[in-house]
Amino acid sequence: MGILEVKGVNKRFGGLQALSDVNLSVKENTVHAIIGPNGAGKSTLLNCLVGKLIPDTGSVMFDGQSVLGRKPYQINQMGISRVFQTPEIFGDLTVLENMMIPCFARRDGAFRLHAYESVAAEKELAEKAEQMLIDVNMIEKRHMHSASMSRGDKRRLETAMCLVQEPRLLLLDEPTAGMARADTNNTIDLLKEIKEKRDITMAIIEHDMHVVFSLADRITVLAQGTPLVEDAPENIKGNPKVREAYLGESA
Repeated sequence: MGILEVKGVNKRFGGLQALSDVNLSVKENTVHAIIGPNGAGKSTLLNCLVGKLIPDTGSVMFDGQSVLGRKPYQINQMGISRVFQTPEIFGDLTVLENMMIPCFARRDGAFRLHAYESVAAEKELAEKAEQMLIDVNMIEKRHMHSASMSRGDKRRLETAMCLVQEPRLLLLDEPTAGMARADTNNTIDLLKEIKEKRDITMAIIEHDMHVVFSLADRITVLAQGTPLVEDAPENIKGNPKVREAYLGESA
């Protein structure tokens, strides 16, 4: 049994069968990549994993609990955080101010600003935020307004904002989309470091095969909403079904 179990998931949008009998098992403390051509159902599956979409049939279980129909803060409460394809940060705030937002967030979805009226308590939160910035090598940019940062740094900041909540499962939606190669490599290094230092499971949707093969312990290939192959990275590259479906090459 994996920490994340998807069983018999089907999802249709009108005449489009986006997901068809999807089964997926993500083992704890591993990096599981989900790949496939455009329209394969990757984003639909990810939205089912965080409860944003409810499948027509099937189940999505995290550590034995269903995620279906839960509100975002409840998903977060379960120990699941999501890094979006387009970084969701506040451009008019500094890096440190962005980092303090999840520190203030309360598990019931509200904010606990009223509970931190003392200078000492606010200092404690700032120290927690700064320590996370140290961990992701962004402490020197703590006073920079995030709107002026590169896409790679914005993604690094958003990842740090997720990690400060100490999730057990981190979902990443194309974490290197739109990045220059240098930022891509920096993101790979960051995720490798996270994997080595934390007890955390990661599920990644990604088009860049350099990223996938650099990070993944296991890969699931989707084609037209159906899992085609699930295997170790070293066995995926040469699989004729993958070449045909993903690369457009005949077996």
